[in-house]
Amino acid sequence: MNHADNPFLGQGLASTTLHPLGLEVEGGDGPWILLKGGGKLFDGISGIGVSNFGHGHPAIADSLHAQMDQNLHTMVYGEFIQDVQRQAAASLQASLPSHLDSVYFVNSGAEAVDVALKLAKRLTGRTKLMGVEGGYHGNTHGALSVSSNETRKAPFRPLLPEVSFLKWNDMADLAHIDANTAAVIVETVQGDAGIRIPNRAWLQALANTCRANGAMFVLDEIQCGMGRTGTTWAFSQFDVVPDILCMGKALGGGMPVGAVATCTHRMSQLAHSPSLGHITTFGGHPLACAGVRGAFKALAQVDMNQVETRCQAWQDALAAHRAVHQVRRLGAFIAVELANVDHVSRAVMSGLKPAQEGKTGVLMFWFLSVPHAFRLAPPLTATDEEMEKGLALVLEALDSVK
Repeated sequence: MNHADNPFLGQGLASTTLHPLGLEVEGGDGPWILLKGGGKLFDGISGIGVSNFGHGHPAIADSLHAQMDQNLHTMVYGEFIQDVQRQAAASLQASLPSHLDSVYFVNSGAEAVDVALKLAKRLTGRTKLMGVEGGYHGNTHGALSVSSNETRKAPFRPLLPEVSFLKWNDMADLAHIDANTAAVIVETVQGDAGIRIPNRAWLQALANTCRANGAMFVLDEIQCGMGRTGTTWAFSQFDVVPDILCMGKALGGGMPVGAVATCTHRMSQLAHSPSLGHITTFGGHPLACAGVRGAFKALAQVDMNQVETRCQAWQDALAAHRAVHQVRRLGAFIAVELANVDHVSRAVMSGLKPAQEGKTGVLMFWFLSVPHAFRLAPPLTATDEEMEKGLALVLEALDSVK
């Protein structure tokens, strides 16, 4: 592609793909992305898990506007205390087990993962880190190091040393966790691997093996948290609790924010030996924290039973379609597996085509690590009528697969 033809590079912007969608956004309303030219898209992926509460939710908008009238950035995080930070932390803590009583707000989920890895090393004095095959934790050097897709890692090596990977759902492989392990990090429900739901006994054994060896059990709920899997946090469905929890994406209601939660004693170790064990200029930004505050107000208004009913209807209809090989789902976290990559590409582009022509389409997207499947993660706030329309648009796109 000629640089001048790329809708990003041609306008002086960074481009992350040779084939960007390039659609021009004018606004958003509930589950809809409104495009210039009159087209609109049902947001079937909620901005890759960010817009769990749709676009323009009044609780989030009101919280943001209230903070904008007060102040924006004042001082690097950890020096000043602001009410909006306390309120955001209180909302988050109220949703978590009592021992996760200290919250560090950062800029993104990937930064939250980096903080968790650093904290685990600081707490244990160990250097060995472990991920799980299929895991995806972000694209900073630290987060990429504990992610398992080697194709995406190879051009950027060397990454962090002393990183190894456990086999998914494999009890015997837990024996590799030992007295040299600082932490094991795992997504409670794997996102980029195609919505892989762990065996409850395996996840519990993983947590117990970590603790038996003095390693930190780190859960990544950046994608699967904030109501996405049918409960505020997915780990509550597996009867496990993390030593350190990483959050992001929908946490800010559309604002860029990540967070780490752990107990106060552990978190206090970042403040000394050395001082500023992790420092971030924009972490805890007042507007981002206002987004968190608003997101929890929005979450409180969601009827999870209705979400389950609507998404079960999606699963049933999708599984019955001739082009679909398999559907995996927990809550509103859905993977639709087709026969091959070409089929997924055809369905995704077919869903977008009407919006490009000024009509109504649907936004779907494939997984980086499972290109023969695509993700669906509709807004939790969509009404019955909106969900029925969204499903009809997805099924229309699947009809294009031959």
